[in-house]
Amino acid sequence: MGGMDALPEYAERVLAVAEEIPPGRVMTYGDVAEWLGEGGPRQVGRVMALYGAAVPWWRVVRADGALLPGHEARALEHYRVEGTPLREGPAGPRLAMARARWDGSPDDGGSGAG
Repeated sequence: MGGMDALPEYAERVLAVAEEIPPGRVMTYGDVAEWLGEGGPRQVGRVMALYGAAVPWWRVVRADGALLPGHEARALEHYRVEGTPLREGPAGPRLAMARARWDGSPDDGGSGAG
């Protein structure tokens, strides 16, 4: 299993951030890029599309809270299991970004504490 050594360095860093996001919380593509101080939402999205299957990909999301097109059912299953805040919209469930978003601080890992 060659795994991580084949990955570009930036991809490794993006995936490492995805693995840090606590269950029930999310970060946007832009949040991840900002956290790394490198790249932008498109670069992070590309890394997640190419290499994200090995990490909790459902925790790296669009800023509007829309579920990942083509993966809505699988993502929703994960969100329900993890207790990620959702809200019902006219087009179906979306992430409740104000409550679900994680700022990367260790004391912000719980659901709603703070």
